[in-house]
Amino acid sequence: MKRLTPLAFLLALPLLTFAQAAPKAARHNTALLPAQSSSPAQRNAAAAKEVEQLERQRFAAQVSKDFTFLEKAFADDLIYTHSNGKQNDKTEYLQSIREGKSVYDKIEVENLNVRAYNNGMAAAVNGQIIIYQPNKPDGTPNVAHLKYVTVQIKDPQKGWQVVLWQSQKQPEAAK
Repeated sequence: MKRLTPLAFLLALPLLTFAQAAPKAARHNTALLPAQSSSPAQRNAAAAKEVEQLERQRFAAQVSKDFTFLEKAFADDLIYTHSNGKQNDKTEYLQSIREGKSVYDKIEVENLNVRAYNNGMAAAVNGQIIIYQPNKPDGTPNVAHLKYVTVQIKDPQKGWQVVLWQSQKQPEAAK
């Protein structure tokens, strides 16, 4: 009987080896997932592309008054500083669009630069836009050339959200 125990162990050894190899294979397959196999630089580059697309979608949503998109795009602790220096929180800014105080006929992106950080979890954006608003009371066009900076943070549950916006009017180009 004593000789049977070592023999049973020797027969079971290949099964133990196989059982130990399986978790390694599973770990290897898990390592191939895109988020885990990419480098921080690759994650930042992918995040920058995603944020650029979302910036353009947000501008379109401001024009079309797509409040469903805007509610998601702006963080609850948003600080929105207009080109005239006035600041709004998220609720105030969205209310200004609802009430017609902030009206956008068209927002044209002149240039847009996104730099992502922290393994694709934060992004700083700067650019230039032209905002077309309803004509002034005298009938002249109401066009604003702005430089802006915005910060977006990727919330694990909510996705990318704007936490900070600041813009500055630029002089109109000489004709």
